[in-house]
Amino acid sequence: QVQPVESGGGSVQAGGSLKLSCAVSGYTSLETCAMAWLRQAPGNEREGIAAIFTGGGNTEYADSVKGRLTISRDNAEDTLYLQMNSLKPEDSAMYYCAATPGWIGGGWSRMSSYNYWGQGTQVTVSS
Repeated sequence: QVQPVESGGGSVQAGGSLKLSCAVSGYTSLETCAMAWLRQAPGNEREGIAAIFTGGGNTEYADSVKGRLTISRDNAEDTLYLQMNSLKPEDSAMYYCAATPGWIGGGWSRMSSYNYWGQGTQVTVSS
């Protein structure tokens, strides 16, 4: 069974940095998956913030995080990362790792595009 497991969340002051990791087990060829980070704050819908695709590893970002967050993957280690810099209080949320086989294109920010989900890791940014 495919199981993503997130780690690296925590509490940080505004302007600080965190690096999230997502280790994926149970999948034989993670490089053939599109992978993403989505987040959900209390009272809000879960939103896609960054994705990385198969093949050349092209990336997409939500406007709210462009220039501050960087998604990357290590296919040899079956791990997805999210480097978060210049964090803001509005970045506070539960962060989820998601994956799905193949190409998803323009649907990368939608929950429905992904088959496999982690349990989430909490990020709290104080002002």
